[in-house]
Amino acid sequence: MTQSSDSRQIIEVDRTREAAREASLKTLSKTPRRDPARRYIAVAGNIGAGKSSLVEFLCQRYDIKPFFEPNEENPYLADFYDDMEKWSFASQIYFLTAKFRLHLELDATHQNVIQDRTIWEDAEIFAENLYLKGLMDERDYETYRKLYESVRTQIQPPDLMIYLRCPIKAVRKRIRMRGRDMEKNIPIAYIRRLHKLYEDWIASYALSPLVIIPSNNLDYVTDLVDCHDILTAIEKYL
Repeated sequence: MTQSSDSRQIIEVDRTREAAREASLKTLSKTPRRDPARRYIAVAGNIGAGKSSLVEFLCQRYDIKPFFEPNEENPYLADFYDDMEKWSFASQIYFLTAKFRLHLELDATHQNVIQDRTIWEDAEIFAENLYLKGLMDERDYETYRKLYESVRTQIQPPDLMIYLRCPIKAVRKRIRMRGRDMEKNIPIAYIRRLHKLYEDWIASYALSPLVIIPSNNLDYVTDLVDCHDILTAIEKYL
């Protein structure tokens, strides 16, 4: 599924029918049901892929309530970027707990909602990367996964997952441009590993319909054609 970095194609994928027949997804039918009259849109992507910008843009176009990632509230995040091995478990547990609270809130919301980064990314991308690279030991990882699997049974997947595909070069440029102190020293190898994990995850994602947007090549703010193409792909799920 990986596309070249100069691709402008918006890709729509729906693997939910096939996934519904898989025993691994049977637990989804046991999760609490939310208000069927409203929609839950999720936006996924690497650091600097443009998630928050897209969320803000869509909220300006439609009557959608945004739920943003609690980066600024995480008391471990600055320490984590300074010493990932020491603070990985604490930081990931914080994000998992905060995301669970957000999911309970958005599941109880009657208005259409959109979320900037999901709980699935926390586990399948960020915690997984830390474990694979030895920055989270096996005991902590197993504890984290058990908690994550328990949380999964209590939340609903989105009605649409939007994945912002952004090449590593563009991600690094955006991180420099926004100038967040805690992100300045993120190793390029860390960004590359996240990118690969995202691509692997999206290649098999089957919790909901999926729209893949090449965020570095489409200008939905000033280009009317790009704006039309993106909105056309998303509006059917609202």
